[in-house]
Amino acid sequence: MRLQPTGDQMALRDGTRALLARRFGPRALRAAVREPGRLDRALWRALGDAGFFALRLPEAGGGVGLGLPEAVLVFEEAGRALLPGPLVATHLAAGRVPGAATGETVVTDVGGCGLVEWLARADVVRGDAAGAEPLRSADPLTPLHRAPAAVEADPAAVLLTAAEQLGSATRLCELAVQHARTREQFGRPIGTFQAVQHLCAGMLVRTQTARAAVHAAAVTADPADIHTARLLADEAAVRGARDCLQVHGGMGFTWEFEIHLHLKRTWVRTYRAGPATQSEEFLAADLLAGTP
Repeated sequence: MRLQPTGDQMALRDGTRALLARRFGPRALRAAVREPGRLDRALWRALGDAGFFALRLPEAGGGVGLGLPEAVLVFEEAGRALLPGPLVATHLAAGRVPGAATGETVVTDVGGCGLVEWLARADVVRGDAAGAEPLRSADPLTPLHRAPAAVEADPAAVLLTAAEQLGSATRLCELAVQHARTREQFGRPIGTFQAVQHLCAGMLVRTQTARAAVHAAAVTADPADIHTARLLADEAAVRGARDCLQVHGGMGFTWEFEIHLHLKRTWVRTYRAGPATQSEEFLAADLLAGTP
């Protein structure tokens, strides 16, 4: 990906989207919400069969042999579909923890702020989760515990989480535009009203800005680029969810729509890589280091 995805990368993205539409479409999403805390092992193995977790492992080691840019595209689609489970932790454990690459082993870890996702359902926990206490998670699809000690997040985990945020921002923008085109008030689509147009335009600008930053960071793998991408993706996702709710009005909060689920997931993701202030402090220090 030289900032623009290649044909093969676009095919990978489209194939991932099609797989998730078959295996985790709207009906499966709502079923998962009705059974919070249940991890679909069959889905996890299907992801393993598709190479989701082994994407960056060398072919000689049984992997797909692709790189970080391709992983970012795949995780965008996971975020767009609200795919549940400790996806980032299991992906990063592939090749290190037996069974992680194939989806037979579910791996979680102690992330930023000491949060541990899906602790009760994971087979392997990376990091010290001793004494972790359950939290009431805002997201019904992400059970949480808090460990006594936080750790510094892996840069790859930060970037892949930013990719998931970008996927949510993209989906929310699509939902807002679709609703603005079809919902009518006073005899015309609400998308003809300037206030709604401004909301949709702002969502698009933030999403496209975040996309450029996330894709660039996937190419450079530079820590400063990764932290920049993280902040922009968090903003695009969280503000996008709020603006999408505004476009939909009160109906956006109902279980009929997925918008509120994206909002809750984006909140949780913002803490997975540690507080946003850590990224801001890193970028400030990086800027000052170059000051004569």
